[in-house]
Amino acid sequence: MEKKIKVGIIFGGRSAEHEVSLRSAKNIIEAIDKDAYDPVLIGIDKTGVWFLHDRAEFLFNTADRRIALIPQSEGKIAPDISIDVAFPILHGTFGEDGTIQGLLKLADIPYVGAGVLGSAVGMDKDVMKRLLRDAGIPIAKFMAVKEDDAPQYEEVAEKLSTPFFVKPANLGSSVGVHKVTNKEEFIKATQDAWRYDRKIIIEEYIKGREIECAVLGNDEPRVSVPGEIVPHHDFYSYEAKYTDAHGATCAIPAKLSDELVKKVQALAVETFKVLLCEGLGRVDFFLKENGDVLVNEINTMPGFTSVSMYPKLWEASGISYTELIDRLIRLAFERFEKEKKLKTSYVAE
Repeated sequence: MEKKIKVGIIFGGRSAEHEVSLRSAKNIIEAIDKDAYDPVLIGIDKTGVWFLHDRAEFLFNTADRRIALIPQSEGKIAPDISIDVAFPILHGTFGEDGTIQGLLKLADIPYVGAGVLGSAVGMDKDVMKRLLRDAGIPIAKFMAVKEDDAPQYEEVAEKLSTPFFVKPANLGSSVGVHKVTNKEEFIKATQDAWRYDRKIIIEEYIKGREIECAVLGNDEPRVSVPGEIVPHHDFYSYEAKYTDAHGATCAIPAKLSDELVKKVQALAVETFKVLLCEGLGRVDFFLKENGDVLVNEINTMPGFTSVSMYPKLWEASGISYTELIDRLIRLAFERFEKEKKLKTSYVAE
């Protein structure tokens, strides 16, 4: 019998998206092919402490024991336990921003998802949008500001018109995101956004449909059918995504012309490549009434919850949840093997 691959499923983390990560991990653990993979449950609490779990009810029970991952440990997270590959299903800071990716790279462990740079770029909406803009990819107008250089409401309203959005530069799941229509809302929105990040993004409001595409692959990524989010709240907020069962409707595939489908898919792949992503990514778009398509952002570790678009888009494209996990793990090994062939020392010939 072929030996099972030990997959370290890392979840939780020091992030405002901690709870979303728990939901994603639970779904992955339930869907992963148990005949091929042996899942090793690694939870990170909100203080950053790593724990080992040995049961599926990890969401509600106390963890078993503390563990640690150190460089050159050959995948050992405890004297008697090791992993062959990591699936860091961590959303937001300290998980999706290149930090855990750097640790796994130092530890010489293959891992699912974008590398250090792609993760960091995808997390920082300011840097992401600058790179997209420089590559000629259409985006909405935006401002990136720090607390000690914050603009006045009147200045923002003049540049971006009203309403506009305020959000932390390095976070996801619509945490800390506010739609602003007046000065009082602007003050409250910026105060809340700065609770989560030292830099915030202020974006123009785009009236249009919200379209999403899933990307899968390394050097030759493929793209799913597009889907559409129809929020029943004022916008696609955290509540609409995760706490209100009727917060939004998902249309998969999205009702688009063949021409628009091709346009959105091509932009998704181009965005994925420009931002140096690997493994997986979900690219979000705005489709304006005049047919213009704008890239909103990329999510380099999209949710895998029961309501998440990424696995749903692939299911509609012919790849089941279980097969999707398998492909992501194989992509992790593929990149790892290519990187192992690179020289790390120089000898003059």
